[in-house]
Amino acid sequence: MLKKSRFTPPQILVLGFALIILIGSGLLMLPVSSTDGLPLPFIDALFTATSATCVTGLVVVDTGTHFTTFGQMVIISLIQIGGLGFMSMATLFAFILRKKISLRERLLLQEALNQGSMEGIVRLFRKVLIYSLTIEGVAAVLFTARWSVDLGFPKGLYYGIWHAVSFFNNAGFDLFGPITGPFTSLTAYAGDFITNAVTMALIVLGGIGFIVMSDVMDYRKTKRLTLHSKVVLSATSILIVTGALVIFIFEYSNSKTLGSLGFGDKILASFFQSVTPRTAGANTLDLASLRQATQFFMIILMFIGASPGSTGGGIKTTTFTMLVGAIVAMVRGKEDIVFFRNRLGKERILKAITLTMFALFLVIFVTMLLSTTEDHEFLMILYEVTSAFGTVGLTLGLTTKLTVFGKVMIALTMFAGRLGPLTLAYALQPKAEKELYRYPEGKITIG
Repeated sequence: MLKKSRFTPPQILVLGFALIILIGSGLLMLPVSSTDGLPLPFIDALFTATSATCVTGLVVVDTGTHFTTFGQMVIISLIQIGGLGFMSMATLFAFILRKKISLRERLLLQEALNQGSMEGIVRLFRKVLIYSLTIEGVAAVLFTARWSVDLGFPKGLYYGIWHAVSFFNNAGFDLFGPITGPFTSLTAYAGDFITNAVTMALIVLGGIGFIVMSDVMDYRKTKRLTLHSKVVLSATSILIVTGALVIFIFEYSNSKTLGSLGFGDKILASFFQSVTPRTAGANTLDLASLRQATQFFMIILMFIGASPGSTGGGIKTTTFTMLVGAIVAMVRGKEDIVFFRNRLGKERILKAITLTMFALFLVIFVTMLLSTTEDHEFLMILYEVTSAFGTVGLTLGLTTKLTVFGKVMIALTMFAGRLGPLTLAYALQPKAEKELYRYPEGKITIG
């Protein structure tokens, strides 16, 4: 089927994700999915399926109280498929059936895993699968050991496995509504080291990208890291530490957030809330009680997001790093942007600028629209839209109050954020034709 298809890889990815969302919506609308036995309204089912498939975590109904075990299993399945990518899941079944991976399927995998070439793409997929299942398995054991103390072993095991998959895929869905109150995520575990440490580790590992994980695992043999891995690891570390420091300073005396915690718990909560905007959606602090400066800073972190080839969204750490590098080079009067003694090509910088502008225009456009249809504070709307674009899942409480139009716009924003603005642009644009001529170069005054 794929061989005869006239669709390009970006178009197939868009259609594939859309089909999975529609199937998930249909399953969530079944009476067996809801604890009250009533069908979930289509718009709410569509929103939930989109949020799960796009590994976001924004919810209009509480996952732990509204959905039955069947409904929760549908959601976690959508999260796993959405996190790894539907082409990765299709390739898994091809391996199981011992089917040969065609050239076109390799092209789709290349697009899905955000790779620059097809070289070693199937081998990389095998590593992706092994790393994912191993990390989720280890985290599930640790979560089960901790939560069985509070919930008993059967429920602790179920919660452990479910949340290991959710957090590794940077989804942000959780089942803790029945324990800590609806939509409060992990606020009851703000000072719990095991819960915080395992969750942060899952988010970071899922967010750095499978390419980097593979590179790090092969370090013993190669004794070197690629430029991509060096940039991702450096940027991720700097953003996490800087984010934790800013949140710690801004919220230190806020009695509704860090102010009520001990010094050690303050540090732990600051790091946790610095990690989760990258793009997981769990929280141990009451986000609505954060100072506006902190909320705006988290919007910036959400916009940057995770790294390429990961389960997260945003413009990506590498894009942000290239933009910063371009600014530094311009200020210093340098012609080239250099990282770790490697010069970046001009086309990379142009792609980074294009992606960032696409993303910025999308967030601004949707925010302006919702500012006219939703009767809420501007910062709350901007926070929600950026969270949707970055597939983060953090909210200041707006999600459940959205109008039907608001839910549709946020769902579309999540979809665009998961696939990436450029992928959508490539999927929608007509077939490019080679230009037969070039115009003379002109000059425009800048600044």
